[in-house]
Amino acid sequence: MSVVSNIVLSSRVRRSPYFAATQRYGCKAYSVYNHMYLPLYYESPEADYWHLVNGVTLWDVAVERQVEIAGPDAARLVQFLSPRDLSSCAVGQCKYVMMTDARGGIVNDPVLLKLAEDRFWLSLADSDVLLWAKGIALAGGYDVEVFEPDVSPLQLQGPLAATVGEALFGAALNDLKYFRFAEFDLDGMPLIVSRTGWSGERGYEIYLQNAADGDRLWEVIMEAGRPHGIAPATPSAIRRIEGGLLSYGADMTLENNPYEMNLGRLVDLEQEADFIGKAALARIERDGVRRRLVGLSVEGGREAMAGIERAEVSYDGQAIGRVTSAVYSPGLEQTIALALVAAEHSDEGTALTVRAEGQAGESVRDASVSPLPFVSKKTV
Repeated sequence: MSVVSNIVLSSRVRRSPYFAATQRYGCKAYSVYNHMYLPLYYESPEADYWHLVNGVTLWDVAVERQVEIAGPDAARLVQFLSPRDLSSCAVGQCKYVMMTDARGGIVNDPVLLKLAEDRFWLSLADSDVLLWAKGIALAGGYDVEVFEPDVSPLQLQGPLAATVGEALFGAALNDLKYFRFAEFDLDGMPLIVSRTGWSGERGYEIYLQNAADGDRLWEVIMEAGRPHGIAPATPSAIRRIEGGLLSYGADMTLENNPYEMNLGRLVDLEQEADFIGKAALARIERDGVRRRLVGLSVEGGREAMAGIERAEVSYDGQAIGRVTSAVYSPGLEQTIALALVAAEHSDEGTALTVRAEGQAGESVRDASVSPLPFVSKKTV
């Protein structure tokens, strides 16, 4: 992650309902994600990581914009947008889904929330799915409304998230199963809370449905968490790479398909329903992929991070791919990375090299293909 020392706030980039709170609590850097400011770190990326893995953290992730699809044809449109079979998805359930184009390329990888038989949210990664879904609905003549609702998520993540969550919402929160959600009222603020998150740790997403309550909700959660050492933090690149969690725009784009990402389990070709890219994905499954996303353990400790972002990956001197994301893991005391490489060199244990470009010139680091995740997820 490269950080620029200054940021100029623009009126064309939206601020979340928690933006003032993030500044008040000392956020030091922001990125732009879904046309909004996304906090990057507070104390430091490593300090925020230790708060996450050892305690409990609160994240402003309002950049996870929601696309609401509602109406008589909502279920049919949602299914057409995704290759995952959603016929058994129940009200109150979340599903991690792929959205693909006609070539099988990944448009987005949202979490789907089924609020009613005819009402869904797509909780988005960083791409303009609202416009995509509107276009598909119009072209297909679907009887639906497609819009961005007034919904702004926070994430409560870490091994003590359940303790703080119970202090906020009561013992009923403990009954919430993984990838399920329920409605709660907190001090007059109607919320949807799901057992989901992007940390590999125990956690919840808290969906605020009134932006005017943003600052108040932040402070209510922080107050409940103070006895447990809660800290403001952000989606941790370190922890998500340790957990093998993929980032749209970094590890996968429209140029990739689910099979390259080892996510073929999210493609149900045998289902009766049609979906965008079905024929193309059937061909890809039959023919196999030419490249595959892998984990890399990189030699050289912390110093190996210099110039490694998007670095070339080679096998026996021949370029076979590129790094897509990389971090130094203080927990593993090692530089780790995700990389998209030629499928024939993707087996666990394969010896590779990473050719980095930095201010001191070119450097070559030894690396090996590692199983994913690097660290087991702790979501239960």
